[in-house]
Amino acid sequence: MSRHDLTDEEWSAIRVFLPAERPRRRGRPWKPHRQVVNGMLWVISLGGAWPDVPEEFGKWKTIYNRFRRWQREGLWDRIMQGLLHRLDREGKIDRRLWCVDGMLVRAHRAAGGADTTAEEISKNQALGRSQGGFGTKLHLLTDGEGTPLAVTRTPGQSHESKEFENILSSVPVTWQQQPNRRPIAIAGDKGYSATRIRDGLQTRRIKDVIATRSNERRRRFNKRLYRQRNVVERTIGWLKERRRIATRYDKKAECYLAIVKIAIIRKLLKLHLWERA
Repeated sequence: MSRHDLTDEEWSAIRVFLPAERPRRRGRPWKPHRQVVNGMLWVISLGGAWPDVPEEFGKWKTIYNRFRRWQREGLWDRIMQGLLHRLDREGKIDRRLWCVDGMLVRAHRAAGGADTTAEEISKNQALGRSQGGFGTKLHLLTDGEGTPLAVTRTPGQSHESKEFENILSSVPVTWQQQPNRRPIAIAGDKGYSATRIRDGLQTRRIKDVIATRSNERRRRFNKRLYRQRNVVERTIGWLKERRRIATRYDKKAECYLAIVKIAIIRKLLKLHLWERA
């Protein structure tokens, strides 16, 4: 048993989202979902190539094919949304402060080489060159306790402020049409210091806790709340401990984002294990 395997409690919390397993038939036996998911977690945590998955998890091709099929069917999105909705119903999402940040992920040479133009690679595959090198930028939104609420990806050269509205609209918990369910404040670093962001938050009656850049007029903001923004940075650090996330090996952006969402699902399970799981 690998230390990255799902515990019994974690498995009980997500098994209801997975498709029914096939009954035993003649011929090649059907690998249980739990064994296959543990194989995916091994790849994500240790950064190994799919063909290097240990035999204890089954054939690597089976694990990869199921990962891709579930990614195309939107299964990882449904699990993440389902867990967040459950947290929301139980009042375990902190709405006093939400925190947003971006992180650049360097792309391995295996992530390049797609048979397409440079413009299409940047737009569709979320790969681009910035001061940090060739890679992808992940954008993460958490609540005040570090619970991941949404994640998006853009090419590496994209500015954080341009993705702000998109990541807010990606939050699966209901808050867009219900003002009483919106956060009281949202914190971000100087990269989010833009008039349109501040005006958008003011329209929603959300306080902005965003630092100003050196070339801007100084604005007063709650420095105590701003210091709590480290929760999103700690969550980013936790994600980057997964080697398959710290370096992008996947050619397709949707595959890389699915890997990030699987890690976030594991984070949600570790943060909140329900007695009724």
